[in-house]
Amino acid sequence: MRRLILLIALAALSVPALAATPQQEKMKTCNAEAKAKGLKGDAYKKFRDDCLKAKPAEAAPAPAAAGADTKKLTPQQEKMKSCNSLAASQGLSGDARKKFMSSCLKG
Repeated sequence: MRRLILLIALAALSVPALAATPQQEKMKTCNAEAKAKGLKGDAYKKFRDDCLKAKPAEAAPAPAAAGADTKKLTPQQEKMKSCNSLAASQGLSGDARKKFMSSCLKG
């Protein structure tokens, strides 16, 4: 009985540890960006420190109307939107859609 209670208590204590905090997420992102830039040594440390100190971007205000599209899409998002509409107009689904989307997004 004691073992069961101990196991339940340990399981309950470990659950919150599984979820990453916002700071951990920010650190993960900063490390990934530094590695993507190929930084090493002092340059890596300086970039990571500056990245961690940077404040997050302000959240954009919600659009007034439900259908209003006030956000500007990135070029990749525009390309994805275009490929998605082409796939839909061709009635593609499943593996055929995946293959089409892959080739469309590549070039």
